[in-house]
This record gives sequence, C-alpha cells and structure tokens, in this order.
Amino acid sequence: MERTDIAAALGKAALLGSLSPAELRLLAARTVRKTFVAGELLFSEGEPCHGLHIVAQGKVRIFKTSAGGREQVLSVEGPGGSVAELPVFDGGPYPASVIALENTEIAFVSRRDFQAYCMEHPEVALKVLAFVGARLRHLVGIIEELSFTTIRQRLASTLVKLAQAQGVKTARGVEFRLPASHQEIANQLGTVRELISRNLTRLQAEGLIEVDAREVVVKDMPGLAALLDASA
Repeated sequence: MERTDIAAALGKAALLGSLSPAELRLLAARTVRKTFVAGELLFSEGEPCHGLHIVAQGKVRIFKTSAGGREQVLSVEGPGGSVAELPVFDGGPYPASVIALENTEIAFVSRRDFQAYCMEHPEVALKVLAFVGARLRHLVGIIEELSFTTIRQRLASTLVKLAQAQGVKTARGVEFRLPASHQEIANQLGTVRELISRNLTRLQAEGLIEVDAREVVVKDMPGLAALLDASA
C-alpha cells in the first residue's frame, strides 16, 4: 500500500471514524505497513507491546493458549478491526496472541506515536475507551458461556446464529455452510474437535440438523433453539 492507501485503510477503522481526511493523512505519515502470510503470528501473548495494529486487508484471530496447548478464540478481526488497544496505553505486554488467518496487511502505529496522536485528538482516546469496554463485555460473555453452558448448548447457539445470519430457506430446511473447520469451531467454543463432531452427529441423530462435511441443514429451528435453555 502507498501512503494514500494507508490513509484510506485508517479511515475504515472504527476507532478513527471521526477523523478528517487531513487528520488521517497526518496519522498515515506515522504509520508503517506490515504484511503477514496466512498462519503467521503477528505477535505472541506476553511479548512487549510495540503499538496498535489495524487490519487493512485480510483477517486475524485473537486467541489465548492453555498450558496444554488448547486454544480459546477471543475474537476474529477483519478490515477496519483493531488489535492491542489496551496495552498501547497501560504499558503491559500483549495479553493474547494474534495470527493471520489469510494473507493480511496491517497498518501499524507505534505506542508513542499513537499516544501522542490521542493527546492531539481526545475523541480518538474516547473511542479507544469505548472499544476496550466493548472487548471487556465480550470477554465476560465468553466467560459466562464457558462457565454456565454445556458444549452442546454452545454449539446449538452457534448453529442458530449462523442459520439466522447466513441461512437460506429451502424445502429441506435452513441451509448454510460452516465458515470454519470443526477444529476452528472447537477453538471458538472452548473445547476439542472430537466433541464438536460428536455433538453434530448427536444433533443429526435427533433430527434437528443434517450435516455433510461443512454443509448444514437445520431441519427443526425451534427444537434447536430450545437447546439454548439452561435446563436443556
């Protein structure tokens, strides 16, 4: 990307939506372009925070890894998404790891430059606070799901959301394609691939869904949604 492209990428970031074109060009002058191939780490949990990452193109996954090697996905960010807002200000290390899910271009602003820019543009600092608050609410939601729901319920919830967002009604039911592998879904739901496959098979045996690789047909939407009840 040329500098003008970086400015355009910054303008798509929700954090910077209030800035004028001239202000975005000034920030672009402090911004570095970084590229990552699919599967490459942007940084690892515990590393010192060097600055703010804004996704210009591609997609990244934010995740934590247990001592046993199991991943818990915290978020997936596409163009306009930002990563590492909090450690840019609190001085701590990166609290999670980030990996490119596909070939990705990042607009990177160093800690010092971004802090200085927020001093010049307080509205950006307020947006950072709003983003940090939203991330905290999201993480609390993940904790609640992991603590108070079963894998079966979490999987049913995911299928219902996908059916509502992407599903196409047909004579067979509501059809959609899983956007990720069973392993990736397991990472998102805090479990292992085998349990995802086992629960999909169980839901199919109960007549709620049909599964063919990543193609899913929800046969009984009310029945699937009923599993979300805490007593299910």
